[in-house]
Amino acid sequence: MRICNLGSLNIDRVYGVEHFVSAQETVLATKYERFLGGKGLNQSIALARSGGTVFHAGAIGPDGMSLRQLLEENGVDTRYLKDTHTASGHAIIQVNASGQNCIIVSRGANAEILPEDIDRILSDFGQADLLLLQNEISNVDYAIQAAKARGMSVAFNAAPVTPELHTYPIDLVDYLIVNEVEGLSLLGTEACGEESLLHSLCRKYPSVTVILTVGEKGSYWGQGDEMLHQEIYPVSVVDTTAAGDTFCGYFITSIAKGKCPKEALRIASLASSLAIGQKGAACSIPTMQEVTAFGQSKGIPSEWLIG
Repeated sequence: MRICNLGSLNIDRVYGVEHFVSAQETVLATKYERFLGGKGLNQSIALARSGGTVFHAGAIGPDGMSLRQLLEENGVDTRYLKDTHTASGHAIIQVNASGQNCIIVSRGANAEILPEDIDRILSDFGQADLLLLQNEISNVDYAIQAAKARGMSVAFNAAPVTPELHTYPIDLVDYLIVNEVEGLSLLGTEACGEESLLHSLCRKYPSVTVILTVGEKGSYWGQGDEMLHQEIYPVSVVDTTAAGDTFCGYFITSIAKGKCPKEALRIASLASSLAIGQKGAACSIPTMQEVTAFGQSKGIPSEWLIG
C-alpha cells in the first residue's frame, strides 16, 4: 500500500530570551536555533524510516529547499510538492529562562493547498492506497472527500484543534488518530477517563477506527465495541516533541503492511518511546532497525515487528 501524506512543512525559528518581549520593548536573544518540522514533515519521515512507501504532498516557498532536501534524504518521494511564491510555513518561538515558550505561527505556503492541487495529486492514487492528513494545511475537508471518492483509505491526525476541525466529514475517515485534548474537543465535552473517551468517540463515529494516545498511559485502539490498550515502554524522557508524529507514522506504516491493530500499536509505542529519549523533532525519529533492536531488548521477537 502506497501512502500519500498531504501535510505541513515548517521552518521553526527558536529564540532564547530572559523574558517574553512586551509591547514597545526590544530584547536581545540569548540563543538562536533553526529547526525543520511541521507535523506533516515529521510524519513523512516516520513513515519512511518505518519502511513505508511514502509520497509527501504539500507546499513550500522559495525558502523551502531544505525541507524538500530533508524529505528526500530520508527516502520520501517529493514529486507532489508545490512550489509557491509565499514563504514556507514557519514559527517564531520565544523560550524564556524558565523554559516556557511563546509561539507565533504563520501557515505560509501550507495555506495554499487548493482543491485543484488535491485533485491533481490524488489522480495518481486509488483504492489500494492511503491518504494521511493532519490539520495544518488548507482544504482538509475537501481532501477527505476527494480521497474517499477515489476509494482510498484515509487516516486523519486531528491536530491541532481549530474551529474548522468541527466542520470536517470525520465520519468518512478510516483511521482517526487523536490525543485526549483533540478527542475531548471533537466530543465537545469536559475531561473523562481514557476508556470512556474512546468509547464515546467510537459511538460518535461508528464507522471509524479510533486511535487514542494518552502519554504515559499508553495508547488505545477502538472500533465499535472492541478496544485494545498498549502500555508505553519507559525510557528517560529527553524531548517529547516528535513522539506523537513518530507514533502516527509507525502505526500507519504497520497497518499499510498488513499488521493487525495489536502489532501496530506495539510497534508505534516502541518507536515513540525511542523518540522521546532523543532531543529534537525529525532527528529524534528512529529507524525500523533501531525499533527492532529496542523491541528485542524488551523480549519481543523480531518477527513480531518486521515479519
